[in-house]
Amino acid sequence: MSQNEKQPDNVIRFPVEAVSKLGFKRADKPAPGKSGRMEDEGQMNLFNPSGSATPLGTVVPLSTGMSSFEEALILDEQGDARAEETYLKAIEDDEYAADAWCNLGVMRSTGGDIEAAFDCFAQSLTAEPRHAESHYNIGNLYFEISDLRLARTHYEKATDIAPGFASAFFNLGLVTALSEDYQAAHDALHRYKELAPHGDVAIVNELLGYIRTAIRLS
Repeated sequence: MSQNEKQPDNVIRFPVEAVSKLGFKRADKPAPGKSGRMEDEGQMNLFNPSGSATPLGTVVPLSTGMSSFEEALILDEQGDARAEETYLKAIEDDEYAADAWCNLGVMRSTGGDIEAAFDCFAQSLTAEPRHAESHYNIGNLYFEISDLRLARTHYEKATDIAPGFASAFFNLGLVTALSEDYQAAHDALHRYKELAPHGDVAIVNELLGYIRTAIRLS
């Protein structure tokens, strides 16, 4: 196209492909006083009464009174290789098995073993069909292999189970925008803004601007 040629009004340079989806989420053990699992941008509450995550690099002594799952969470956060065997011990003991399978799936995903990750998340959902983090994480795997239909299905399931799961709404907004379901994308990203006011507002506002244009032209 020459510089003098005008681009058609109905062509939208949609930037979704250049926006990274939010990443995988570990499952956290429900604790007294908590309404559910930690879903705020993937930050983990490692049984700290203040609700703040244990700083990376901090050496956390493991109490003999802890369950296997609690020990595995702390080891996982510290990057300790013993986390895997400790999650497996929790599964063997039938102790938060769905959460343990989910977190093993996250470990497999970040390690690049996608097939094993799928299997772990499937095991998690067998143990607990309404496990929000596992639906979300499987959605991420499908997103990575460009199966937008199944990615959307699992993101929608995650948001249905956990209406406060901000990351799931963000990724749902991306996948529905790529699928050209612009109204669904608008609704999901708007919900993300409500849930995560300190997120990357500039990126979300830019996406919403493009989506509003697409809705007007559709």
